[in-house]
Amino acid sequence: MSFGEPEGYDAHARPRPLGRRGRSQAVAAAVCLVLGLGLLGGAVTGSWLVGDPGGTEGRGTFAAAGGLWHSVPVDRLFPPTVAGQGAGPGGADRTWTRIAVAPDSGCQEAFDPLLRKALAPVGCRRLLRATYTDATQSHVTTVGLLFTKADAAAMTSLASRFDKERLDRRGDLMPLPYAAPDTAAARFGAGQRASWTVSVLTDAPVVVYAVSGWADGRTVDEPQPAEDAMATGATTAPAQAGLGHEAQGLADRVERALRKNVRSATEQPS
Repeated sequence: MSFGEPEGYDAHARPRPLGRRGRSQAVAAAVCLVLGLGLLGGAVTGSWLVGDPGGTEGRGTFAAAGGLWHSVPVDRLFPPTVAGQGAGPGGADRTWTRIAVAPDSGCQEAFDPLLRKALAPVGCRRLLRATYTDATQSHVTTVGLLFTKADAAAMTSLASRFDKERLDRRGDLMPLPYAAPDTAAARFGAGQRASWTVSVLTDAPVVVYAVSGWADGRTVDEPQPAEDAMATGATTAPAQAGLGHEAQGLADRVERALRKNVRSATEQPS
């Protein structure tokens, strides 16, 4: 996943075609030159906006992202209230309220053994987690930011493996929830996981994930990846309850907050 602008923003400068067919050869040559310069400028602009991991700007962005866990207040990474416009089934709006923040920690007890093994190549520098509930307090969702020890090449390699082997869709690689006592998530344990998403970023040393379930403590026999639970016509219990949308929607918006904080950290004074 590219660490660029959030979905819905155009991060590419696209030059408009210049000149018309049928003109003289000289004019056509001039048009080609202008187009070539425009495309080159667009490529440079796009690289600057996205942050090429191999360039100075990209390396600075990567480093800034890796340090956010200790330099940014928790309310900026996990806002107390998250608005999910159009994030629910059928484009319905969602609002999530944070009910607990886990102490920042390592990863030893935070993942099931198989997921911990899959993530081992990038290491674990710090893990931040928060649990949210929806407006009706019927659903609970834990969202996590795993800050790794890896460089850009290692993150790209892990992302490629997750994609090729579809590790983000394997039920035995689901993230664990954070069940905070005396909250709506108190009974949100491993057996209550209903839907999940895992995203390995490639130009930031971060893995973003979310896992959702019901707040009433019911067990789930067949958890479903968020992508499947959000598919049109899906009829599983997690899909019908919108729990795929809960996991994916909240993960997306926490990732957007992360991106916004990276931009703030790398802005140069004018």
